[in-house]
Amino acid sequence: MFEADDIRNWRGESVVDDGGHKIGTLEAVYVDTVSDLPSFATVTMGMAGRRRLAFVPLRGAQVGPRYLKVSFDKRTVKAAPAIGTDDELPATEEPAVFAHYDLTYQPGSQGERRLARR
Repeated sequence: MFEADDIRNWRGESVVDDGGHKIGTLEAVYVDTVSDLPSFATVTMGMAGRRRLAFVPLRGAQVGPRYLKVSFDKRTVKAAPAIGTDDELPATEEPAVFAHYDLTYQPGSQGERRLARR
């Protein structure tokens, strides 16, 4: 897994699925607010004028020369919860992101958000 501190170096690079098919380009990394470790990425997808940012877990992700390979297929990522390219993920929609990938969602001990953009 790549270091969250290196995000400036990876932004705009290709994101490919577990079969090597291009999904889109890396826009941002979201860390888990409990552990402060990279947890999800947003991937820019779609045609010009209709772009959106889909969320994909970084669990099992690998870096290659000029790409990030995620451990989910393109179809799953394309169907994932997404936001507009200028939008932020509302806290109320975080559980849906986790549920899409069959991941357990639990807010912080004080009910705070689970994901923070880096």
